[in-house]
Amino acid sequence: MIENLDYVTLQHLWWLLCSVVGSLFLFLNFVQGGQSLLWQVAKTQTEKDLVINSLGRKWELTFTTLVLFGGALFASFPKFYSTSFGGAYWVWIAILFTFIIQAVSYEFRRKPWNILGSLVYEGFLFINGVVGILLIGAAVGTFFTGSNFQLDGNNFVTWTHPFRGLEAALSLSLSSIFNIAMGLFLVFNARTLGSMYLINNIELGEVPDMEPRLRKACLQNLILSLPFCLIIVGSLLFMRGYGINDQGAIEVVSFKYFFNLLANPWLLLLLLAGLALVIYGAWNTAKTTTTKGIWFGGLGTVFIGLCVLLLPAYNNTAFYPSKVDLQSSLTIYNASSSPYTLKVMTYVALGIPFVLAYIAYVWWSMNRTKIKIEDTGDRAAY
Repeated sequence: MIENLDYVTLQHLWWLLCSVVGSLFLFLNFVQGGQSLLWQVAKTQTEKDLVINSLGRKWELTFTTLVLFGGALFASFPKFYSTSFGGAYWVWIAILFTFIIQAVSYEFRRKPWNILGSLVYEGFLFINGVVGILLIGAAVGTFFTGSNFQLDGNNFVTWTHPFRGLEAALSLSLSSIFNIAMGLFLVFNARTLGSMYLINNIELGEVPDMEPRLRKACLQNLILSLPFCLIIVGSLLFMRGYGINDQGAIEVVSFKYFFNLLANPWLLLLLLAGLALVIYGAWNTAKTTTTKGIWFGGLGTVFIGLCVLLLPAYNNTAFYPSKVDLQSSLTIYNASSSPYTLKVMTYVALGIPFVLAYIAYVWWSMNRTKIKIEDTGDRAAY
């Protein structure tokens, strides 16, 4: 069956698979969201230890999924990987640095001989939870607003802005407003997910004072995320995009992403269903005693992520537009690997369901019992 798939189908399939991995990463950002909530919801050392031990059992999943996302893009769309990572390297170095200090913090925060003290490592976790996710959101925003690169005949990338990718969040322009809105939405959504996860994973009966703080934080961050969500959705309905014309050239198209939604109404359904699930999960968590909100919010985040990542690539759209040379813009057609590579990778991808089943089993095994105060003593992992 795979042998009968044409090249275009394989290109669309692999962008879909990469988008699924990216969407799962956005769901797993509940770890980063929980880290950024630490000082808000945990007022005692015991409460801090509970939060960090709970998140510390999952942080590797987030980092591994990010690496998998990058690896999948490298294998299936190497031209994008080389253009973005080779040109916009300062933004990617900054993102990776926040994940490095996250790993260091979980390893050394509780070490008796560390010279920085636990407060510094908790600050590192906050930086990872806010700055790291903000920059990732700004990078995703460039799928719609474009980046400052040019490719020559040998696909050598020239980046025309000295900030090397950081301009997506730091420059003063309308496109930066969209990028920052994307980043802030992801930050507050991650914090919403983080509060729901902690409610689900910690034995709150042992720390009853922390539960109302978590439920309040859930509602607060949902409310804070909504204005940025409106900016993003409103912009997508009216902003120009970058389409591929009949001659294969890239051109500016008014209301391009609105037309993409009309051409692919299932993307609109994903977006609306995702937003509804996140709002339902957060509202239910904040206003009732349920501990299951993370599953509604998590699924909703995956749906939103799929829409955001598929919208700028499908329907003959340039998913990585160039602001300085339109014809250098990348599409799933000119940025992908060869048909042979994509077919071999598709055979390998048949094992994904087994990997997912194993991950689900490990997750279930770790979550069979909630985190208790006794888990924060000498036997604590973090």
